[in-house]
Amino acid sequence: ACSGRELLHEAPVQPKTEALTEYPHSCRRRQLKVEYEKDERVSPMKTERWEPADWRKQLGFIREMRSGRDAPVDNMGAEKCYDMEAPAHVRRFQVLVSLMLSSQTKDQVTAAAMQKLRAHGCTVENILATDDEKLGKLIYPVGFWRNKVKYLKLTSAMLQKEFGGDIPSSVEGLVRLPGVGPKMAHLAMDIAWDQVSGIGVDTHVHRISNRLGWLRKATKNPEETRKALEEWLPRELWSEINWLLVGFGQQVCLPVNPLCSVCLNQHSCPSAHKNSPAKRPKSGSPQSPSPTSSSKIKTEPKQEAALKDEMINKELLPTSVSHTTKRRLKTKVNV
Repeated sequence: ACSGRELLHEAPVQPKTEALTEYPHSCRRRQLKVEYEKDERVSPMKTERWEPADWRKQLGFIREMRSGRDAPVDNMGAEKCYDMEAPAHVRRFQVLVSLMLSSQTKDQVTAAAMQKLRAHGCTVENILATDDEKLGKLIYPVGFWRNKVKYLKLTSAMLQKEFGGDIPSSVEGLVRLPGVGPKMAHLAMDIAWDQVSGIGVDTHVHRISNRLGWLRKATKNPEETRKALEEWLPRELWSEINWLLVGFGQQVCLPVNPLCSVCLNQHSCPSAHKNSPAKRPKSGSPQSPSPTSSSKIKTEPKQEAALKDEMINKELLPTSVSHTTKRRLKTKVNV
């Protein structure tokens, strides 16, 4: 069916004298008039695009807090794990491998595994020629390393057979690969192919977006968060937002007990201080809950799914916050 706008272009209104000659009955002209009036009424009814009230200010503060570029993702993320001297198709493959290994794994562990793989020879051909036991030893102790051995073998075989040893240049092709999900696909498109196809949303981006109120309604998983963010976040920020929020989540907006007291967004964040103690108890003190304590950690309902993943990933302890970052953030707060 054609839209009203298309019909207008296909059948322009004839001059009044011709219309009277061709259509002697006035009802014809009234029908045309009603059709135009309907179009005029419909056009102004477009709904305004929703966006969070303070997001630009909050994003500016996050950029300021991330200006040191000293989070694990800055030095050991997927952009730092490939061999810059290798041929282009090998570099792209190594980016994909690092993303596959990074699932449920800290950047430090992923980087160490990639270093061993590159020393062994991280190419499609070498992965296929390496037996499962040897490959497992190379990538251990990344999370779910046994499954990842299987995925690496299956993906390498598929790349060799269908893509000539290179990785697909589309999200649709990437998500067909065993062990590759939407987050990895969008990040691979950005890093390996220099194409922004979508926002790479991991548990950090998912958690922080919900805490800041950057979503029209709370989301249950990273894929829901990606779709919700892409509805309003300007496309020119899609590539930057992953790097910013991942590092921010590693250093300040932690999964449990976030450091709200040193966060520049503490006065505008709707979740500030809700699950952050006024003073952090020392490890082993009576106020500090033991790992086997029966007391439950209070969390926001919308964060529970993300926290389960991150607990597996052993990211509960805020060990990645450098002393330099702490001093810088505290100084900014006190000024």
